[in-house]
Amino acid sequence: MPQIDYFFTTISPYTYLAGDRLEQIAAAHGAQITYKPMDIVGLYARTGGQLPKDRHPNRQAYRLQDLRRSAAKAGMPLNLQPMFFPTNAAPSSYAIIAAQAAGGGDVGALVRAFLRAVWAEEKDISQDEVIRACLSGAGFDPGLADSGLLMGAETYAANLEEAVNRGVFGAPFYITDRDERFWGHDRLDHLNDHLAGQL
Repeated sequence: MPQIDYFFTTISPYTYLAGDRLEQIAAAHGAQITYKPMDIVGLYARTGGQLPKDRHPNRQAYRLQDLRRSAAKAGMPLNLQPMFFPTNAAPSSYAIIAAQAAGGGDVGALVRAFLRAVWAEEKDISQDEVIRACLSGAGFDPGLADSGLLMGAETYAANLEEAVNRGVFGAPFYITDRDERFWGHDRLDHLNDHLAGQL
């Protein structure tokens, strides 16, 4: 069974705009996804990236145009200036890690719920009530928001180390079991073709 390691952050607009395309691609090719939420601030500090607020004004302006166009193309609602961005991505990431370990729900749906909360629903995903609602909506025990804290924190830190060691520098980032790396929601077609043996 092909394996896809999916490195992402729950506050990335481009991760949000990927929607459920990764899950569709994985299903089409019988691939398994391992979700690896990571600290994007730490990743940028380690790999030479910059947070949007620290980028040159030209880059900031282009980012907003590109996001607007990408959202329109995907047919997805997107607030370019969300009320709760940036916010602390760690608590939602811990919940995803705990949910993936616990099983019984839809991890992909949980990831998308957090992203949608930030970029379309004006919710603060660092808040306990939002995390619990997202867990419940994806079929998980909302109590994982509390019980998974320790494991989540340890795995979250380990995911960052793994990301740096495996060549990750942004989000979303996909790595296959053959170490083929794909950065960005606009490279999902390349991932699909690779899994189909065409690339």
